[in-house]
Amino acid sequence: MAGRFVPHPNPHRDPHPTPVTADGHALDLRLTLTPLRRGPEDPAFRATRDGAFWRATRTPEGPATLRVRALEGRVAADTWGPGAAWLDARLPALLGAEDDPGAFVPRHRLVLATHRHRPGLRLTRTGLVMESLIPSILEQKVTTAEAYGSWRRLVRRYGEPAPGPAPEGMYVMPEPRTWARIPSWEWHRANVDSRRAAVVVRAARVAPRLEEAAAMPPAEARARLELVPGIGPWTSAETVQRTHGAPDEVSAGDLNLPGIVGWALDGDPTADDARMLELLAPYAGQRHRAARLILLSGRTPPRRAPRRAVGDIRRL
Repeated sequence: MAGRFVPHPNPHRDPHPTPVTADGHALDLRLTLTPLRRGPEDPAFRATRDGAFWRATRTPEGPATLRVRALEGRVAADTWGPGAAWLDARLPALLGAEDDPGAFVPRHRLVLATHRHRPGLRLTRTGLVMESLIPSILEQKVTTAEAYGSWRRLVRRYGEPAPGPAPEGMYVMPEPRTWARIPSWEWHRANVDSRRAAVVVRAARVAPRLEEAAAMPPAEARARLELVPGIGPWTSAETVQRTHGAPDEVSAGDLNLPGIVGWALDGDPTADDARMLELLAPYAGQRHRAARLILLSGRTPPRRAPRRAVGDIRRL
């Protein structure tokens, strides 16, 4: 698909209208695509002032850059690089064409209100495993700020500049063999402990087998990923949510999600994974979407403990 930015002729109208998909559902590009962003300074993802979203990625056919934006009620997209055709063919899935928001039935007042206020939420499907798996591994048992910083440093250090006229500072993530060859001292400089580094290396060494999981049903895909030591249910769920647009895969094992879901649905900020899954049971088949809507509601439990300090192994 291709498009061209044309300045809006009427400055009093919204210059970035929400497009409507072929099935009649609204599409909010920001809500749909930002789960792919790993922090505000992600070198592989950028939102620009003209309303465009840029994504640099590594496809099976090579590096590629995508620019997508809403223009006059439609989606305009451009792609560059060896993997451009691959991205073009999969753009509808990336924008949630394979998602079925009509299958979701809100069963709580808070979820219903958020669902009504966020009609353009679609679940993205990238079809690419490693680009979601590696940053999810980096996010294991550390703050998001730590993980985002590590991802940013490693992609800038070992990736390659995004093809085409991408905004300055955008990079395509390294290929698997490069991840596998990063020396120990560079992991340390990127604030990644040896355990997480080892998991990334193990995954990179079997990357072709893991990429096959993109064509499997979500449960089978998660089982394939979890064959790699160090990849557990939380990491596999975080990955398939993006690779498959999986509406039912919940991030069990998350530090904050059970308390947020418990507080939103039952007023219980101490809920654990078992209680969270019990509360989400009415949304069977759509539990991930329900959890996303709860997060988007902004209803979070009151903080009872100091914010977790950002760690830095580079000082050790």
